[in-house]
Amino acid sequence: MTYPINEKQHLTVDGVDTIELAKTYGTPLAVYDVTLIRKTMRAFKRIFEQENVPYVVSYAGKAFATKAIYQVAAQENIHADVVSGGELYTAIKADFPTQHLSFNGNNKSYDELVMAVENGVGTIIVDNFLELQLLSEITAEKNVIQDILLRISPGISAHTHEFISTGQQDSKFGFDLQTGQAKQAYDIAIKDNHLHLRGLHAHIGSQIFDVTGFEKNAALLADTAYSWGWQPEVINTGGGFGIRYTDEDQPLPENEFADAIIRVLKEKATQYDWAMPEIWIEPGRSIVGPAGQTLYTVGSRKDIPGIRNYLAVDGGMGDNIRPALYQANYEAVLANQPNAKSEEIVRIAGKYCESGDVLVWQEELPATKPGDILSVLATGAYGYAMASNYNRNPRPAVVFVENGQHQVVVERETFEHMISLDQDYTLGDK
Repeated sequence: MTYPINEKQHLTVDGVDTIELAKTYGTPLAVYDVTLIRKTMRAFKRIFEQENVPYVVSYAGKAFATKAIYQVAAQENIHADVVSGGELYTAIKADFPTQHLSFNGNNKSYDELVMAVENGVGTIIVDNFLELQLLSEITAEKNVIQDILLRISPGISAHTHEFISTGQQDSKFGFDLQTGQAKQAYDIAIKDNHLHLRGLHAHIGSQIFDVTGFEKNAALLADTAYSWGWQPEVINTGGGFGIRYTDEDQPLPENEFADAIIRVLKEKATQYDWAMPEIWIEPGRSIVGPAGQTLYTVGSRKDIPGIRNYLAVDGGMGDNIRPALYQANYEAVLANQPNAKSEEIVRIAGKYCESGDVLVWQEELPATKPGDILSVLATGAYGYAMASNYNRNPRPAVVFVENGQHQVVVERETFEHMISLDQDYTLGDK
């Protein structure tokens, strides 16, 4: 692969020199190509508009949730899906239109549900019987009618890592279809005067490269609704569209996933003599994943002849836990000269005090020296979103780049930030 460079042979993001970004903002640094994010959001919308079907593209904020990304989503007139009070609060503070928010999650608290109802969240995706009960009580007390979807556990297994597979029957998410839980939830919801049941939702997993699971999911949701004698307004097939991390990944274009879902639901609408239901999808990784990269500064190295060469950088599992958590792999390039000929094979390790703190398991790179800038590509999803202060390391800054300009959208944490909630211990003085 050939990477975009400038006259200095430096890696660029939308025309901006990554070496200059590293000098300006420090490392580790999460960098996002906003032009690419907008392009992907528009591509998803275009598919449905060309097919002339009602739709909602809802950005799955769990992939990367900051005020800035919600503001970009609002500018592009797409919806957003949140999964916690914190994500909801962030979207509210970003002035995201709450009627275009949906609220997912398997264990929403009473306070989170109150927060959602009071702030006019458009759709709450109900996951379990306790939530159904709490939401019924809250909406009755406040005398409002809340739009909801029921999340179904469809019994469809996706071909992905078991930790990010969610559609199988043995899952913590959703009302189980096969044991009758889903029908029981439907019977409760449809009779509740303060709940407006608009449709069904099922998400089968993440980082999926085959349309088959999505076709089965769409058909199952439609067949389920029909078997209940009900015509849904919404069929939400979730997200999980795979992206390229390394040469081993062969993702499908956005249109192939969407076209498959649209085709199935058009057939079902004709078969059941329905008005075409509104099709919802929830892309997250596929919107922000390829648009993000993380810049690191090269530090120490350890060469074990005949075994392995370790190259250490100034970040690691605190800003990208996926390799340690899922054995995920990434591709890295030397930002100083990304298209230079490779001279060695290294394992890129982080600075955290864990043997499993690896960012790239095996990478071919040109010769490096301390102080070089390394870019790990396609880190835009579930990198910063899952970042931690492990070993009391600050979380990185986040920069958005668009049309040759750049702006910090999340400041770098400092040591003072990290201890700001700590309290002095006084009991031992007594």
